[in-house]
Amino acid sequence: MSVRYIYLVAVLSLLITSACNGLLDKEPLGRLDADTYFRTKDDAIQAVNTAYRPLLISNTNNNFYWVLGTVASDDAIAGGDGSRAGINEIDLMIHNPATQELNDFWKLNYAGIVQANTVIEKTPLIEADQAFKDRVIGEALFLRSYYHFILAQVFGNVPLILKIQAPDEVLVPRTAQATVYAQVASDCALAASMLPVSYASADVGRATKGAALALEAKAQLYLKDYNSVVSTITDIKALGIYSLQANYQDNFLDSTQNNSESVWEIQHTNLELGVGNSLNQWWASKKVPDGYGFAEVDTSFQQTFEPGDPRINFTIARKNEDYFGVTYKASFSSTGSSPRKYLQPVSEVSQKSDGGINYTNIRYAEVLLWEAEALNELGQTSQALAPLEEVRARARAQAADPSTTLPEVTITDQQQVRDIIRHERRVELGFEMHRFFDLVRWGIAGQVIPGFTVGKNEVFPIPQTELDLNPNLLPQNNGY
Repeated sequence: MSVRYIYLVAVLSLLITSACNGLLDKEPLGRLDADTYFRTKDDAIQAVNTAYRPLLISNTNNNFYWVLGTVASDDAIAGGDGSRAGINEIDLMIHNPATQELNDFWKLNYAGIVQANTVIEKTPLIEADQAFKDRVIGEALFLRSYYHFILAQVFGNVPLILKIQAPDEVLVPRTAQATVYAQVASDCALAASMLPVSYASADVGRATKGAALALEAKAQLYLKDYNSVVSTITDIKALGIYSLQANYQDNFLDSTQNNSESVWEIQHTNLELGVGNSLNQWWASKKVPDGYGFAEVDTSFQQTFEPGDPRINFTIARKNEDYFGVTYKASFSSTGSSPRKYLQPVSEVSQKSDGGINYTNIRYAEVLLWEAEALNELGQTSQALAPLEEVRARARAQAADPSTTLPEVTITDQQQVRDIIRHERRVELGFEMHRFFDLVRWGIAGQVIPGFTVGKNEVFPIPQTELDLNPNLLPQNNGY
């Protein structure tokens, strides 16, 4: 079954399950006798498919990871019509434990963890060959790691849940953020040993060995374990399947997805069933039909591109440029520009909220920039210039005048190269939901984000509803 339809199957299976009388009065799925549910390969596939569902950036999921990674940063400001108070709160750094987007995010990702744990524990009991079981368990291990990783990014210390829990076991205390990252790195290393390098076309989009290694490297980066980052990226490169696309824009077109630059790509499909990418609506200017305009480009982001850098044209829309079939005007946004990534023309979608463009959470360009960053932090600045140049060279080749655009970096001062790598991440990965978390891990968020309070806003508050349900979660994050 095509992974483009994994999420459709997951949604339908949940709808069917929800219709069963008395389901909420019964023991959780993970506690059911394996003989009544996990018997066959199809059972395992259906279960792991459902574990992918919380990844979707859809209206069905209310997945506002983009608000936390982008609007909270200095790349964007909250636009829209004011109907989502939480987005404005996060933009202004006045969010609180009652902010709805944070509550939704917590619940969504823990639902993914619960489902992944069910797959991990029950798949060994099915009637299937070991290679199949290992692959499914590897997928679930990766998904559980991803959900834990982004929860730790957002909330800091969070419950680390590694097994199916009975109702009397669910009041789990918080685990230190660094311990969560270490568990992610360890589990991803195990998942990588169980997953294939690639899939046949029908299963493209499932977690791969490269995706697991990449998330392992990312966790190591957050732990500042730079030697391990370099070693893991060496393993990623050894797979021999990743390379930069010649055309930067090919990473953001419906027709060129799952390409050689895609390491971990979250699949979306325009089927009018809530499995499409809702950014197509939330980020589109209010001046176009059905656009919400809830993310507008901050002027500092517009100004950060070097002269002639072609990536600005693929990332944001400005005055008098084509904007998916209409001419963009400065009045389309309070800042004079709007994001382009993950948006599509009307001709490509059947409804605005169900865009078909995938969200590539990890691109090979980012892997190269991780390598550059780690090498530089290790004092190997000369070696760091090679992966940095690979990313800049791709952009340079698309410039109107490559001979004068994005000159090769040759300096070897560690601090200067550190600043250049950070700049490169911002322009290469703009509006890809990494910027806020980068600023926090670099310890400079307070210098560039208006309203950011050092010692508080590095993490978001634990939702009050969760504190009320689970007193073991206390204390609340500092300052909230």
